[in-house]
Amino acid sequence: MRKWTIPSVLFLLCLLFLLPDQGRRIQANAEAESDAPVDPPKVEEKLGAVPHGLSTDSDVVKRESESMSRKTLRADAEKFEFQAEVSRLMDIIINSLYSNKDIFLRELISNASDALDKIRFLSLTDKEVLGEGDNTELEIQIKLDKEKKILSIRDRGIGMTKEDLIKNLGTIAKSGTSAFVEKMQTSGDLNLIGQFGVGFYSVYLVADYVEVISKHNDDKQYVWESKADGAFAISEDVWNEPLGRGTEIRLHLRDEAGEYLDEYKLKDLVKKYSEFINFPINLWASKEVEKEVPVDGDESSDEEETSETSPSEEEGDEDDSEKPEDEKKPKTKKVKETTYEWELLNDVKAIWLRNPKEVTEEEYTKFYHSLAKDFSDEKPFAWSHFNAEGDVEFKAVLFVPPKAPQDLYESYYNSKKSNLKLYVRRVFISDEFDELLPKYLSFLMGLVDSDTLPLNVSREMLQQHSSLKTIKKKLIRKALDMIRKIADEDPDESNDKDKKDVEESSADNEKKGQYTKFWNEFGKSVKLGIIEDATNRNRLAKLLRFETSKSDGKLTSLDQYISRMKAGQKDIFYITGASKEQLEKSPFLERLTKKNYEVIFFTDPVDEYLMQYLMDYEDNKFQNVSKEGLKLGKDSKAKELKESFKELTKWWKGALASDNVDDVKISNRLADTPCVVVTSKYGWSANMERIMQSQTLSDASKQAYMRGKRVLEINPRHPIIKELRDRVIKDPEDESVKQTAQLMYQTALLESGFLLNDPKDFASRIYSSVKSSLNVSPDATVEEEEDIEEPEAETDDKEAAAKDDSDAKDEL
Repeated sequence: MRKWTIPSVLFLLCLLFLLPDQGRRIQANAEAESDAPVDPPKVEEKLGAVPHGLSTDSDVVKRESESMSRKTLRADAEKFEFQAEVSRLMDIIINSLYSNKDIFLRELISNASDALDKIRFLSLTDKEVLGEGDNTELEIQIKLDKEKKILSIRDRGIGMTKEDLIKNLGTIAKSGTSAFVEKMQTSGDLNLIGQFGVGFYSVYLVADYVEVISKHNDDKQYVWESKADGAFAISEDVWNEPLGRGTEIRLHLRDEAGEYLDEYKLKDLVKKYSEFINFPINLWASKEVEKEVPVDGDESSDEEETSETSPSEEEGDEDDSEKPEDEKKPKTKKVKETTYEWELLNDVKAIWLRNPKEVTEEEYTKFYHSLAKDFSDEKPFAWSHFNAEGDVEFKAVLFVPPKAPQDLYESYYNSKKSNLKLYVRRVFISDEFDELLPKYLSFLMGLVDSDTLPLNVSREMLQQHSSLKTIKKKLIRKALDMIRKIADEDPDESNDKDKKDVEESSADNEKKGQYTKFWNEFGKSVKLGIIEDATNRNRLAKLLRFETSKSDGKLTSLDQYISRMKAGQKDIFYITGASKEQLEKSPFLERLTKKNYEVIFFTDPVDEYLMQYLMDYEDNKFQNVSKEGLKLGKDSKAKELKESFKELTKWWKGALASDNVDDVKISNRLADTPCVVVTSKYGWSANMERIMQSQTLSDASKQAYMRGKRVLEINPRHPIIKELRDRVIKDPEDESVKQTAQLMYQTALLESGFLLNDPKDFASRIYSSVKSSLNVSPDATVEEEEDIEEPEAETDDKEAAAKDDSDAKDEL
C-alpha cells in the first residue's frame, strides 16, 4: 500500500503545477485574440445595387451568418438583465395583447414613424440634425433575406443612444418617446407620442432572435440583441455598415413564421395596417423584366446553318452582305431577368388630415375606392369629413356607398365585420369595433383616426374605453346629417311649390333622384334604426320614405304627408300589406278615398315591426286603417243605423262564436264592400299574422297570445246586408241564412288579408252556393266511375312469364 502512495502523491503534485500554467496560456490566448486589431469593414460598391446603405461586405456577411446560425449573443457584448420578468412580460404580450401575429409589422412601422416624427420636429428649429445626403430622406425601408430568414425594417429617424437602448428596450415600463414628450410638452404636439416599449416586444411573436442597430446624432452606433430569455446585450457596432442616423431592426424569423418572407404578404400587411403612415414605406422587391442580350457566336452559327435551308433567307443574307458594316444590326435575343428595386407601398394620402375645404371631389372619390377596394367608376352617394374636438379628439371620413352588399341584411345580426376602420395616429387598429357605429349604420364606409386612444392594447380592452362612447355619439350624428343632406340636395325631394325654383337654379342634375336611389339600397337600414335606436328615432323618422295613395308612384316623406293633411285631420293613416297593387284595392281604403284622405302604403315585412315602435311623429299619431279605432268624423245617422241593425249584429256574433269573433259592428270605413274583418288596436294585423306564420321556427301555440281579437264590421248601406237583416228578423233559425252569413265572414277574412283555418270548409260553401244559383239539387251526387277489366294486361303478364321460363331453360 505504501509503495503506491508515494507515486500517487508525486503525480498529483505534477498536475497541480501543470494546470495553472495551462489556464494562464488559455487566458493569454483569449486576451490576445480580443486585443487583436479588427480590420475596418469595407463596403463593396453597388453590392446588389442596394442604395441607402443596407449592404455589407463579404467578410461581414460571413461573420454575421455564423453568428446568426447559432443565434447566440456576441461574446464581447455588455450583458444586461431585463428589468421586468421576461416570462411574465412575454405572456402578457403574446397571449393577451396580440392574438394576431401580423400585428408585429404594424408596431415596428409605427415605431419607425414616431422616430421620423421626432427628427422632423427637431429639424424645424435646427436643420443640421438631419445631416446631409441620404440622411435627409425621411423614409422607412423593408428588406428580406430569404436564405437567412431575416426581415429588416429601417428608418432614418432620431435613433437611440446606448442609454436609450437600455432604458427603452429593457423594460415595458419605460416608453421610448415618453421622455421626448415630456421635453416637448410646451409644443402640445400629441402626434409625437409613441409606444416604443410594449409594441416592440411583439417581434417575438415571429422571431426568436432580434438585433436592433441604432445611431443617434449624439452617440456612436450600437447593437442591441436579445433572445427574450431574460437578458439582452449591447455592444458598439464596428462590423455593420454605418447607418448615418436612425434604427434598423433585424428579425431572425422562426421556422413557422416563414410566411413573412413573402413579398406579397408584406405588401398586404402594409396596405392593411400602415397604408396612411405619413412617411414613405419602401420594400426591396423583386421584378422580372425582359432584356435584349447579344447572341453568342455558337448560337449565331447554328442559326446561320439553319437559315441555309431557306432560299428566301439566303437572298436576305446576300442583301445584308451588300449593306455597309455600320448598317448591319447585331443579333440579339430576349431573356427574362430578375431585378430588385425599391417599391413604394403607401401611395394613398391620408386626406382626413387635411382641411376639408382643400380636398377635391376627385380626391374623395379616389380615396373611397382605395378604402372600399371598389374598382368601379361609381361615386359614393355622399361623404362627411370632419374633426372632433373636446375631451376626445379625432378625425373621421364617412362615405355612403353607391350600392349595398348582397348579404347586408341576410347576415345582419350575425356579421361582426364593420366597414369603419379605426386608426390611432394613422396606424390601423381594427375594423371589428361594433361600438363605433350601430348595426343599422354598418353599411357606411370610412375611418376614424384618434390621437387620444391608446395604441398598444387589445381590441377587447379598447372596446371598453370610455372615449368610444363619445366617438360613437358624434359619428351617429354626423352620419345622419350626411344622409339627410342627400335628401336636401335632391331636387326631387323638394316641396311642389319650391320644385320649379330648385330645378331652374340647379345647373347640375347629378343629384336629382339620388335620395330615391339611396332609399332603394339602404332604406331598410333606416327602418331598423328606428326600431333599435330610441335616442335618434325622430331624426331617423325624417329620413323615412314611402308611397301613398296620392304620391303617384313616387316616394314621399312624413313631412310632406303632414303638409298635405286635411283640415282637422289628427292621425297619420297607413296600411300594411304584401304589395302596393293589393293595398290599392283594399276595402279598408274605400271610405278614406272618397273623403280624400291620404293613406301610406307599407309593403316591406319590416314595416310591421317598425310601426310598433313609431307611435307618433310631430304630435300626430299613426293609425292603421285595418284596425279598430278609425275615426273619420261624425255620422249623423250613426245611432239610428246601430239601432236598426242591432238584431242582426247580435245574431251574427252568436253564429260566429266558434270562429272566435269578438264582436260584430257597424262600419264607418266601407263604401262598396258588404263587410270586412278588423283586428284590435294593439294586436297583430292580418299582414303580421301572415308574416309570423311563414317563419321557419314559428310556434303556433305562442302566436295565439299575440293575435288580435277579430271584429266583423258590416256596411249598413249595402243591399246584401239589408237583405240579410230582413231574413234574420223573419227567421233567425233559417239554415240557408246561417250558411250565407258564414260564407260572407270567410270571404271577408280573405279580402281583409287573413289566412283561412279551414280552406276545405270555405270551398264546400262556395260549391253549395253555386249549386243553388244553378238550381242543382242539394242532394245531387257525383256519378261513380265503372270498373273496366283489362284483359290485355293479363295477356302481357302471361307472355312475360313464359319468356322468363324459356330464359331459365336456356341458362340450364
